[in-house]
Amino acid sequence: FGSKELSSDDSDIEIIEPPLNQILFGPPGTGKTYATINAALEIVDPAFLKENRDDRTALKAKFDELNKSQHIRFVTFHQSFSYEDFVEGLTASLEDGQMRYEIKPGVFLQLCDISHQDSEKRVLIIDEINRGNISKIFGELITLIEPSKRAGAEEALEVTLPYSKKPFNIPGNVYIVGTMNTADRSLAGMDIALRRRFDFKEMPPEPALLDQVAVEGVNLGQLLRIMNERIEILLDRDHCLG
Repeated sequence: FGSKELSSDDSDIEIIEPPLNQILFGPPGTGKTYATINAALEIVDPAFLKENRDDRTALKAKFDELNKSQHIRFVTFHQSFSYEDFVEGLTASLEDGQMRYEIKPGVFLQLCDISHQDSEKRVLIIDEINRGNISKIFGELITLIEPSKRAGAEEALEVTLPYSKKPFNIPGNVYIVGTMNTADRSLAGMDIALRRRFDFKEMPPEPALLDQVAVEGVNLGQLLRIMNERIEILLDRDHCLG
């Protein structure tokens, strides 16, 4: 986290800046993907989020607007997702009977290129981040996402991209928000190098949200508590129900 003090009479109050790299993790159904909208708006437009926190329709509309303006990008990792999709790779096309190959930037490289042009904050949301081979997808960029290695930092680093041979670094105004389903892989099973580069926010089940809901006389909040207690004893908390 970063923080900065207010310059007003309330100088003892600190504004907590969102981390550059964060992952929302928890069992299935706890609203991780749902929460990425708030997480992204907290970075890009915190004033709007504060004014409309209880208006989901307004928040989603703002999110879609920022998505169209490329301030927010959304991608889902899966087993076939690759470095070429994320950073850059070669694409083939047939022209006049001849095969041609072009270097195509991936979603993260595109966002970084735009972010280098101004100081506006931009967010890449990676849904199901642990379903892809993270080490292969990020490649050498796993080092560059560290706050201390970003462009402009004292320990800033840059790499030469393998296809375009261009120098590349990650600007400090690019944020990464990932979601991780712990039923697929626990935090303990993640690469230590990756874990230390992200801030993790747990999103556990919230039975209290269902305490006022009953079906045929059965309180759903209490039912969810009992089921999750049983699952945690017999299996583990990572497989609880959201």
